[in-house]
Amino acid sequence: SLVGSEMCIRDRDGMLQGPAIDLYKEIRDEIPFLYIIASGGVSSIEDIEKLSEAGIPAVIFGKAIYEGKIQLKDLLRFT
Repeated sequence: SLVGSEMCIRDRDGMLQGPAIDLYKEIRDEIPFLYIIASGGVSSIEDIEKLSEAGIPAVIFGKAIYEGKIQLKDLLRFT
């Protein structure tokens, strides 16, 4: 059973070319109770906003922070 499960999808990891939002939406629509953690491709706060608008509850954005493309203060709007 997948009840209470979560999934971290690493697509485009470290490439800073934008997340695979359509892929995440497709998975969300097929398995609505799955907690999806998007990982890979995130290069801006706008990418995080798009993921949030798409109903993706969590995102990993390590390289974007490391390279200064996302500032920690910009994340306060998601708290």
